[in-house]
Amino acid sequence: MAITINIYYSGTNGNARKFADEMLSSGIVDEIRAQKGNLKYEYFLPMNDDETVLLIDSWENQQVLDIHHKSPMMQKIIDLREKYDLSMKVERYVFNESGIPEKDKAFIKE
Repeated sequence: MAITINIYYSGTNGNARKFADEMLSSGIVDEIRAQKGNLKYEYFLPMNDDETVLLIDSWENQQVLDIHHKSPMMQKIIDLREKYDLSMKVERYVFNESGIPEKDKAFIKE
């Protein structure tokens, strides 16, 4: 059962963007993406909020997410989050095994 976590990192003076930039430039993001069970680890910039960065983080299941949470990368993430004084809002989603309902597919262009 795939799990997707949306994390909204917010700060001041562009710190959320600086955090994401350093996560990428330091290689931490590449390390996370290389972990067994990681499906997605991508940052996005909300159009209406210059002080927030959205991370979409997806994992194959809870077991691999637990392993990630115990990995040395978590302390690196925590240290950077503290360096840039960021707050977080977290949303968690579990993949719907049955997929997109037929009635909703009419609104999707592929």
